[in-house]
Amino acid sequence: MILDKDIAKKTAEALLQINAIKLQPNNPFTWASGWKSPIYCDNRVTLSFPEVRTFLRQQLATQIVEAYGKPDVIAGVATGAIAIGVLVAEELGIPFVYVRPEAKKHGRKNQIEGFLDTGKNVVVVEDLISTGGSSLKAVEALKAHGVTVKGMIALFTYGFDIATKNFEDANVTLYTLSNYENLIEQAVETNYISTTEKRTLQEWRENPSEWNAICE
Repeated sequence: MILDKDIAKKTAEALLQINAIKLQPNNPFTWASGWKSPIYCDNRVTLSFPEVRTFLRQQLATQIVEAYGKPDVIAGVATGAIAIGVLVAEELGIPFVYVRPEAKKHGRKNQIEGFLDTGKNVVVVEDLISTGGSSLKAVEALKAHGVTVKGMIALFTYGFDIATKNFEDANVTLYTLSNYENLIEQAVETNYISTTEKRTLQEWRENPSEWNAICE
């Protein structure tokens, strides 16, 4: 869900300007999954641009409080959301932890890194939502630790139906600063893409696996 349409468009514009998100309908990327995609998102790039980094930190903090109230702790999902999660926790003046994909095999064998008391109210910060699988595993680990997960907030989502279903099935609320629809709208308005490229991007969004087959 989007809380603020204007912020969603400003976020999309910023991500496009610094090439955190790249759109290449005529020269698709290959994701780690093997999918061909006209879009590639690497929100870690935002950390190298102080103005963008500050904007995202402030907006994430503001929307967390608006959506969930001020939590006791911010939890970032490793590794992409560790840095932005720390920035948000600093903005709110509250503790931070991060959640690994799985427990370490050595040492204290932690999956949750940092100090986290049971019974605390936690909001999870993510950088990017695709299917939501890894994000929801982090939520499961936090709940197993004995805390209350108020919900999640992310910088960007592709808005896949499978992600929507996964979050609904897990009964986890998700807000994002921006999403695929706002990105494409902003890209058209700023002449980043043409009308023809917009159609290609919409076709991919409707069924990325079939679009993959067509490309091959």
